[in-house]
Amino acid sequence: MRPAAEDPQTATALAAHQAGALRWLGGGVMAVVLGILLGAATVALVGDTGRHYSLLGFAVLALVLFGISGAIAGIGALVRTTRWRHALAATVWRTGRLRIAGPAIVAFEPEGYDELDPDDTRVHLRLLSTAIWRTRAVQKLDGAEILAAPVGDRQWVLTAEGLGTLVGARTVPH
Repeated sequence: MRPAAEDPQTATALAAHQAGALRWLGGGVMAVVLGILLGAATVALVGDTGRHYSLLGFAVLALVLFGISGAIAGIGALVRTTRWRHALAATVWRTGRLRIAGPAIVAFEPEGYDELDPDDTRVHLRLLSTAIWRTRAVQKLDGAEILAAPVGDRQWVLTAEGLGTLVGARTVPH
């Protein structure tokens, strides 16, 4: 069997995840630069006119703080993409059924799972993303066949035909 990372849909989803991370990082950096430039322009304007522009100070603060937050989110997403890419290169997709157990809690039933067999266990997972659109997309997969792969000690990546993205999840005790 070929590694999960070699699947064309997986490669496309990883590339899209990386592109989104770069957008967050780039947007954050641009916001910080704009905040610094606006701050410098405000200081020069106050020096020339002697008037105070308190709203511009708030705009500078907002640009810098939101920019730093966006850059941190972008760096985190880049790290996650890299970690997923390496982990998926070393494992294969496992097929199974997805069961919804709560708003962001899902259970993965590997292929061949028998709920009457006490030795068979589901993998209970909590979605890493809190984005409403992503959570709803996963919830629509209740009972559907999905692909799942472990990417760490307690982390899994999920996807399904037509989902077009990878979804990260962390195991939870049951």
